[in-house]
Amino acid sequence: MAKSSNLEKPIDLRADKSAALKLTPVSRETEARLDRYVAVLLEWQAKTNLIATSTLPNLWTRHISDSLQLLDIAPSARTWLDFGSGGGFPGVVLACAMKDAGGMVHLVERVGKKAAFLREAVRISDAAGRVHAKDIGQLDMENVGDSSHKPVDCVTARAVAPLHLLLGFAEPIVKQGAKALFLKGQDVESELTEATKYWNIESRLHRSRTGGDGWIVEVDRIVRRSNPLAATSPGT
Repeated sequence: MAKSSNLEKPIDLRADKSAALKLTPVSRETEARLDRYVAVLLEWQAKTNLIATSTLPNLWTRHISDSLQLLDIAPSARTWLDFGSGGGFPGVVLACAMKDAGGMVHLVERVGKKAAFLREAVRISDAAGRVHAKDIGQLDMENVGDSSHKPVDCVTARAVAPLHLLLGFAEPIVKQGAKALFLKGQDVESELTEATKYWNIESRLHRSRTGGDGWIVEVDRIVRRSNPLAATSPGT
């Protein structure tokens, strides 16, 4: 059983973990890394609010499996960039899986305490991750990549910002051939409607395997509208 001082009783995650790994199977090596990540997450959660306490009993299905499902949408991606990694979803989870594939996940987090947690989580889990403790806007988006200067294959974000803002951050990378995968909730349609006021995009929606109102917005093309107001004008 896992323990957290944010809960009155120890958390038994065994059943939830089993359900999650049936939804999104991983290798034994990745499972071991995820176990270590969960342990350090619960340790830090006792002193730093990384995720909603109410979701802790469903940590594996609600957060880990939700993150792992991105791998099937971009199976050939090896270099990932995660905006606003926070508690590590999806960034650290993907980094645990990328260790087997020889990939790398760049985790961007501006809040110092959370960036420190991410470094510790990557270290203890032995995940293939690199933490960038800065604001998304401070990154050189056209030159983000690993130490071998490999371009980013996939950009991700979960519960960070509205879709129209995420598209602005991702546009330089998607223009170079990357895919964007944004985890969204029940308001995804209204976010897409708002986003098209500013951007012409090629997108697909995937319903989350973990149930509920979760969706994944897959974007392969982002072009800024020359006149954003035209999107709200009659006849457009």
